Amino acid sequence: MKKKCKIGDKIPKFKIPLSDGNLLDSKDIKDKKYILYFYPKDNTPGCTTEAKDFTNKIKEFKKLNTQVIGISKDSLETHNKFINKQGLKILLASDENGKVLEKFGVWVEKNMYGRKYMGIQRSTFLINEESKIEYIWEKVKVKGHVEDVINKIKSS
Repeated sequence: MKKKCKIGDKIPKFKIPLSDGNLLDSKDIKDKKYILYFYPKDNTPGCTTEAKDFTNKIKEFKKLNTQVIGISKDSLETHNKFINKQGLKILLASDENGKVLEKFGVWVEKNMYGRKYMGIQRSTFLINEESKIEYIWEKVKVKGHVEDVINKIKSS
């Protein structure tokens, strides 16, 4: 079991593909704030609401010099269908092998109706201009989350 990332840690090293055809390389996460939000699956109710909430506030994130990127195990093809279907204005990254999820400590054992399985714990990381984790939201509840993130960025 990998140790979980914590506030003050430098982000782990990784490279994963983005929905715009570019590569998200951890060494490029600097010089502005980043929101890396991890979510279970494209086109599911909670994940769709969360992605739309981030999209609806994208202008505010830009004013705060903050890049928003959603990360799940979905393929780039699935991400792009999700983006087009929902009219999303955020970037999505594909971590199909789950290595980034593990490095951030969000690939966890879950329990539903007595059945244990591995899955993504909905989590959001605020990364500062020095590539360090400034804040972590774990076990995120979607309603009101994006407003909480914006308020945290404004106060940091």
